[in-house]
Amino acid sequence: MSGLAMPKPDAETLRRRSEIVADMRIIVPGEGVVDAANEMRAFESDGLTAYRQVPLVVVLPETVAQVSRLLKYCNDRNIRVVPRGSGTSLSGGALPLEDAVLLVMSRFNRILEIDFPNRIVVAQPGVTNLGITSAVEQEEFYYAPDPSSQIACSIGGNVAENSGGVHCLKYGLTANNVLGIEMVLMNGEVVRLGGGHLDAEGYDLLGVMTGSEGLLGVVTEVTVRILKKPETARALLIGFPTSEQGGQCVADIIGAGIIPGGMEMMDRPAIHASEDFVRAGYPLDVEALLIVELDGPGVEVDHLITAVEAIAIRNGSTTCRISQSEQERLSFWAGRKAAFPAVGRISPDYYCMDGTIPRKELPRVLAGMRELSQKYGLGVANVFHAGDGNLHPLILYDANVPGELDKAESFGADILRLCVKVGGVLTGEHGVGVEKRDLMPEMFNQVDLDQQMRVKCAFDPNHLLNPGKVFPQLRRCAELGRMHVHRGQVAFPDIPRF
Repeated sequence: MSGLAMPKPDAETLRRRSEIVADMRIIVPGEGVVDAANEMRAFESDGLTAYRQVPLVVVLPETVAQVSRLLKYCNDRNIRVVPRGSGTSLSGGALPLEDAVLLVMSRFNRILEIDFPNRIVVAQPGVTNLGITSAVEQEEFYYAPDPSSQIACSIGGNVAENSGGVHCLKYGLTANNVLGIEMVLMNGEVVRLGGGHLDAEGYDLLGVMTGSEGLLGVVTEVTVRILKKPETARALLIGFPTSEQGGQCVADIIGAGIIPGGMEMMDRPAIHASEDFVRAGYPLDVEALLIVELDGPGVEVDHLITAVEAIAIRNGSTTCRISQSEQERLSFWAGRKAAFPAVGRISPDYYCMDGTIPRKELPRVLAGMRELSQKYGLGVANVFHAGDGNLHPLILYDANVPGELDKAESFGADILRLCVKVGGVLTGEHGVGVEKRDLMPEMFNQVDLDQQMRVKCAFDPNHLLNPGKVFPQLRRCAELGRMHVHRGQVAFPDIPRF
């Protein structure tokens, strides 16, 4: 992991590896412990394959009791733990450490309850995102968040990263669709947050956990909201001569008060790669392609299609196809869903970024990315959730060419700096992990980062859960200082304390 600063391995933990592996086999008997170096290679990275590290040992528990015992064992002996779901993270959030137990939750793969009257599903964290929809679609229900990796990514990982997808514009991210979780703290304590109801009283700890990237606890059960499939869903495939015109069309659609079920945009390189891969019927003579899906009652959808078509024409669209069947609508999305693997066919390697900007800044940021592409001499293909400004630039490079990976990383960092400069944020759904860790000061000052660290310390005071991720400086809780009490009076005495 050259060039990436990670916590220094604990020599005592490494020395006791054989003992730790033997104890892990007692906690998780059978085939739940993997300790052979060649077998652990399968777990050495997540979707951000630029960084790799073989873990101390891989453990695949099957019960909550095993997770609780494992975490308490590690907490009592000062052993680091890295939680992992399906390993589809694109930010290095599940990157192992040399001296850490890699806690893999893939065997937690059962749906525990389906409650159609209350529109909820209770699932273990290893159930795939698409698996939830597959379990309820016979009753015309579905689970709304749909990342491109939904066939493989796990619902527990979705909670860790607050994942979204093409339909998050109208139906929200994971945070808007998770009602409750069961989790295990680093000390082995099992707690529940929320449940099969809308909101829990008190502090929004469920909101804190969603998107916490495995730094606060290990999720062992998830309760999600399911939705009834809309009466009608149709999509428009709209081509533009420039990306700026496509970006302006996105802003105008939202400005008109229209909230599509999904609104995605692709530029020329992504269009051509996807069409060659899927044959979805995309136009090849445009610079930008917008997919706009409208859903709801049939009459409303027909009205909105007419309105969106008029907005597209005003923005100079040169082509517009409206899906006439469910099969055609799905074919529009097939190319977008396959865009990432499609781009992999036109470049030896690509580096997938994830930043979010205000919608009105789309034209400016797209122009800025073109300038950066020329500066670094690397191509870029753009695929993004246009409706909520979540960009996914794919930087094209060849890892076999010396220095190209470094250039790709610098290019990506400059894209994220541009996102923050125009009022956006470093990530929309991929998380910070190790990829954006050292860019956190671009967005947060030291006071902000210290406050975030205090939340970490409340859950994991010894910094044993997923260390080296998210925070740009490797610090300890003691370094944050203590609350100052003057003459028995604490600051803000009206705030309840526990």
